[in-house]
Amino acid sequence: MRHSTSRNLYRYWNEVRGDRIAPRRFEIEPSRISHLLPETFILEAVDEGNLRYRLAGTRLTEQFGQEFRGANFFHHWIGLERGTVMSKLSEVMRSGSVAVIATEALCSRGRKASFEFVVMPLVHTQGSIDRLLGAGSCINPPAWLGQEPLVRQRLIDVRIISPEQPVSLKLPEFSPPAEDPPPFFSHVRNARIVRQDRRQFRVYDGGLLTRGTET
Repeated sequence: MRHSTSRNLYRYWNEVRGDRIAPRRFEIEPSRISHLLPETFILEAVDEGNLRYRLAGTRLTEQFGQEFRGANFFHHWIGLERGTVMSKLSEVMRSGSVAVIATEALCSRGRKASFEFVVMPLVHTQGSIDRLLGAGSCINPPAWLGQEPLVRQRLIDVRIISPEQPVSLKLPEFSPPAEDPPPFFSHVRNARIVRQDRRQFRVYDGGLLTRGTET
């Protein structure tokens, strides 16, 4: 994740999540992420092709030059790129993984600004994942940003990451993946939960070689 907003929101989401697949919608406390709210949004799954903005931060709406509330998250992508983003966010809701999207947003005159979106699942209705918490942040905002509406987006890269990774791990910079990412929870070992102060850790037994194997 390149932007500090993405990293900090992900770290907060992972802390609230604990050892569950995703936190509940009403466990997200705006007061704890007040410095991130201008770039934060919440999406509602209406149907397969519509993730509707329930809330959107003021900086994000000002930079795009439009009101997002009630709009479709997929609106700015077209063609195959739209299908790719839809597929990846469906995977997020299905598996509890996290999407990191690199994109170029363009105005009608062709000027462009680089954005990073991070999108994370939330449990809401009847224990199902039908909300998404996210943030959209401009990388090195150009001076003209906010003066002209951004009318479409060009997809640069989209990554699916597993929240099983420690939150202190430095995630890689964007580059085209050499192969499909590994499935969520592709290898799960027995673990125990250890709590200390307000933090919660998942501890795995390990370090033992199977009899007859070589190092």
